[in-house]
Amino acid sequence: MTTLDVSETEINEACAKLKRDAVAGGYVLNSDTGFVERLVSGILTNERRYGYPACPCRLASGKKEDDLDICCPCDYRDPDLDEYGACYCALYVTRAVHEGQQALTSIPERRPGRALRRAKLQTQPTATHPLAPLPYPVWRCKVCGYLCARDQPPGICPVCKATKERFERFM
Repeated sequence: MTTLDVSETEINEACAKLKRDAVAGGYVLNSDTGFVERLVSGILTNERRYGYPACPCRLASGKKEDDLDICCPCDYRDPDLDEYGACYCALYVTRAVHEGQQALTSIPERRPGRALRRAKLQTQPTATHPLAPLPYPVWRCKVCGYLCARDQPPGICPVCKATKERFERFM
Protein backbone atom coordinates (compact mmCIF):
# COMPACT_ATOMS: atom_id res chain seq x y z
CA MET A 1 0.00 0.00 0.00
CA THR A 2 1.39 3.40 -1.00
CA THR A 3 0.76 6.48 1.09
CA LEU A 4 -2.13 7.43 -1.25
CA ASP A 5 -3.80 4.02 -1.10
CA VAL A 6 -6.99 4.04 0.90
CA SER A 7 -7.99 0.96 2.89
CA GLU A 8 -11.40 -0.67 2.69
CA THR A 9 -11.93 0.16 6.37
CA GLU A 10 -11.27 3.86 5.73
CA ILE A 11 -13.68 3.83 2.79
CA ASN A 12 -16.39 2.09 4.83
CA GLU A 13 -15.99 4.52 7.73
CA ALA A 14 -16.05 7.53 5.41
CA CYS A 15 -19.14 6.16 3.58
CA ALA A 16 -20.96 5.65 6.88
CA LYS A 17 -20.14 9.21 8.00
CA LEU A 18 -21.10 10.63 4.63
CA LYS A 19 -24.45 8.84 4.75
CA ARG A 20 -25.14 10.04 8.32
CA ASP A 21 -24.27 13.62 7.33
CA ALA A 22 -26.37 13.40 4.15
CA VAL A 23 -29.43 12.12 6.01
CA ALA A 24 -28.99 14.71 8.76
CA GLY A 25 -28.82 17.46 6.13
CA GLY A 26 -31.81 16.20 4.15
CA TYR A 27 -29.74 14.80 1.28
CA VAL A 28 -29.74 11.40 -0.42
CA LEU A 29 -26.72 9.48 -1.66
CA ASN A 30 -26.60 7.50 -4.89
CA SER A 31 -28.07 4.03 -4.30
CA ASP A 32 -25.18 2.33 -6.17
CA THR A 33 -23.02 1.41 -3.17
CA GLY A 34 -19.99 0.39 -5.26
CA PHE A 35 -20.14 3.67 -7.16
CA VAL A 36 -20.33 5.66 -3.91
CA GLU A 37 -17.39 3.70 -2.47
CA ARG A 38 -15.26 4.49 -5.55
CA LEU A 39 -16.11 8.19 -5.29
CA VAL A 40 -15.32 8.20 -1.56
CA SER A 41 -12.01 6.47 -2.30
CA GLY A 42 -11.22 9.27 -4.76
CA ILE A 43 -12.17 11.94 -2.22
CA LEU A 44 -9.96 10.31 0.42
CA THR A 45 -7.10 9.98 -2.07
CA ASN A 46 -7.40 13.67 -2.96
CA GLU A 47 -7.48 14.54 0.73
CA ARG A 48 -4.19 12.70 1.21
CA ARG A 49 -2.69 14.12 -1.95
CA TYR A 50 -3.72 17.76 -1.49
CA GLY A 51 -4.78 18.06 2.13
CA TYR A 52 -8.43 18.73 1.26
CA PRO A 53 -11.34 16.59 -0.01
CA ALA A 54 -11.51 17.69 -3.66
CA CYS A 55 -14.19 16.10 -5.83
CA PRO A 56 -12.56 13.23 -7.74
CA CYS A 57 -14.55 14.12 -10.87
CA ARG A 58 -12.83 17.46 -11.32
CA LEU A 59 -9.19 18.40 -11.77
CA ALA A 60 -7.86 19.91 -8.54
CA SER A 61 -5.06 22.46 -8.70
CA GLY A 62 -3.38 21.45 -5.46
CA LYS A 63 -4.03 24.93 -4.04
CA LYS A 64 -6.82 24.81 -1.49
CA GLU A 65 -7.83 28.45 -1.93
CA ASP A 66 -8.33 27.81 -5.67
CA ASP A 67 -10.31 24.62 -5.08
CA LEU A 68 -12.59 25.45 -2.14
CA ASP A 69 -15.54 25.42 -4.54
CA ILE A 70 -14.91 21.75 -5.41
CA CYS A 71 -14.29 20.42 -1.90
CA CYS A 72 -16.95 17.79 -1.26
CA PRO A 73 -19.75 18.67 -0.91
CA CYS A 74 -18.99 21.22 -3.61
CA ASP A 75 -20.59 24.62 -4.18
CA TYR A 76 -22.39 23.25 -7.24
CA ARG A 77 -24.16 20.34 -5.53
CA ASP A 78 -27.44 22.06 -4.75
CA PRO A 79 -27.90 23.86 -8.09
CA ASP A 80 -27.10 20.57 -9.88
CA LEU A 81 -29.59 18.68 -7.67
CA ASP A 82 -32.27 21.30 -8.37
CA GLU A 83 -31.71 21.29 -12.12
CA TYR A 84 -30.60 17.73 -12.95
CA GLY A 85 -31.53 15.53 -9.99
CA ALA A 86 -27.89 14.74 -9.15
CA CYS A 87 -24.67 16.56 -8.47
CA TYR A 88 -21.90 16.58 -11.10
CA CYS A 89 -20.30 13.36 -9.85
CA ALA A 90 -23.70 11.81 -8.96
CA LEU A 91 -22.70 11.17 -5.34
CA TYR A 92 -25.77 13.12 -4.20
CA VAL A 93 -29.12 12.56 -5.91
CA THR A 94 -32.67 13.71 -5.34
CA ARG A 95 -35.30 11.46 -3.81
CA ALA A 96 -36.95 11.20 -7.23
CA VAL A 97 -33.73 9.79 -8.73
CA HIS A 98 -33.13 7.54 -5.73
CA GLU A 99 -36.65 6.10 -5.96
CA GLY A 100 -36.44 5.60 -9.74
CA GLN A 101 -39.02 8.28 -10.58
CA GLN A 102 -36.43 10.35 -12.47
CA ALA A 103 -33.64 9.05 -14.69
CA LEU A 104 -30.10 10.30 -14.34
CA THR A 105 -28.83 12.32 -17.26
CA SER A 106 -25.45 13.83 -18.01
CA ILE A 107 -24.73 16.92 -15.98
CA PRO A 108 -22.83 19.74 -17.63
CA GLU A 109 -19.91 21.29 -15.80
CA ARG A 110 -21.07 24.52 -14.17
CA ARG A 111 -17.74 25.38 -12.56
CA PRO A 112 -16.37 28.50 -14.25
CA GLY A 113 -12.82 28.48 -15.60
CA ARG A 114 -9.90 29.41 -13.36
CA ALA A 115 -9.56 32.97 -14.71
CA LEU A 116 -13.26 33.69 -14.13
CA ARG A 117 -13.14 32.19 -10.61
CA ARG A 118 -10.13 34.34 -9.68
CA ALA A 119 -11.72 37.47 -11.13
CA LYS A 120 -14.89 36.80 -9.14
CA LEU A 121 -12.91 36.38 -5.91
CA GLN A 122 -11.09 39.66 -6.50
CA THR A 123 -14.25 41.63 -7.29
CA GLN A 124 -16.52 40.31 -4.53
CA PRO A 125 -17.74 43.14 -2.35
CA THR A 126 -16.49 43.25 1.20
CA ALA A 127 -19.12 43.77 3.85
CA THR A 128 -17.99 46.95 5.57
CA HIS A 129 -21.51 47.83 6.61
CA PRO A 130 -24.17 45.46 7.97
CA LEU A 131 -26.47 46.38 5.07
CA ALA A 132 -23.83 46.19 2.32
CA PRO A 133 -24.99 44.37 -0.84
CA LEU A 134 -24.52 40.63 -0.63
CA PRO A 135 -23.40 38.47 -3.58
CA TYR A 136 -26.34 36.06 -2.98
CA PRO A 137 -29.87 36.41 -1.63
CA VAL A 138 -30.41 35.20 1.93
CA TRP A 139 -33.18 32.65 2.46
CA ARG A 140 -34.91 31.99 5.79
CA CYS A 141 -36.72 28.83 6.80
CA LYS A 142 -40.09 29.99 8.15
CA VAL A 143 -40.25 26.91 10.37
CA CYS A 144 -36.98 27.09 12.31
CA GLY A 145 -35.28 30.32 11.21
CA TYR A 146 -32.31 28.68 9.46
CA LEU A 147 -30.56 31.18 7.16
CA CYS A 148 -28.56 30.46 4.03
CA ALA A 149 -27.09 32.69 1.33
CA ARG A 150 -27.34 31.16 -2.15
CA ASP A 151 -29.17 31.59 -5.45
CA GLN A 152 -32.13 29.40 -4.41
CA PRO A 153 -33.32 28.00 -1.07
CA PRO A 154 -32.28 24.43 -0.28
CA GLY A 155 -34.64 21.62 -1.25
CA ILE A 156 -34.86 20.59 2.39
CA CYS A 157 -33.89 22.60 5.47
CA PRO A 158 -30.82 20.94 7.02
CA VAL A 159 -32.09 21.81 10.50
CA CYS A 160 -35.81 21.01 10.61
CA LYS A 161 -36.27 19.19 7.25
CA ALA A 162 -38.92 21.64 5.99
CA THR A 163 -39.25 21.66 2.20
CA LYS A 164 -38.12 24.40 -0.18
CA GLU A 165 -41.60 25.97 -0.24
CA ARG A 166 -41.25 26.85 3.45
CA PHE A 167 -38.38 29.28 2.75
CA GLU A 168 -38.75 32.99 2.19
CA ARG A 169 -36.31 35.51 0.82
CA PHE A 170 -34.88 37.26 3.87
CA MET A 171 -32.41 39.71 2.31
